[in-house]
Amino acid sequence: MMGTLAAVLAKSAIRSHQEVYQAKVTGDIEDVAGVLKITRIHVHYDLHLAEDKRPQAQAAFQTYLTQCPAAQSVIGCIQITHQLELT
Repeated sequence: MMGTLAAVLAKSAIRSHQEVYQAKVTGDIEDVAGVLKITRIHVHYDLHLAEDKRPQAQAAFQTYLTQCPAAQSVIGCIQITHQLELT
């Protein structure tokens, strides 16, 4: 997911190197009918960028999941939530 967002950001000339772009991922594992199952994933992105690039970053964030192979593979099975913090 992080790589897909980085690729979409790059289309708007927004760099996503390690010093300015990070993600923290958490999730929930639950017992579902006796089987441990990942039920939720939450991704918190932190992106440092210039004020004038923020609208493009928000637009990229709003659309990247539809282009993400990993997310598209599990949507419907695992609840995915995400947020983008711009600083």
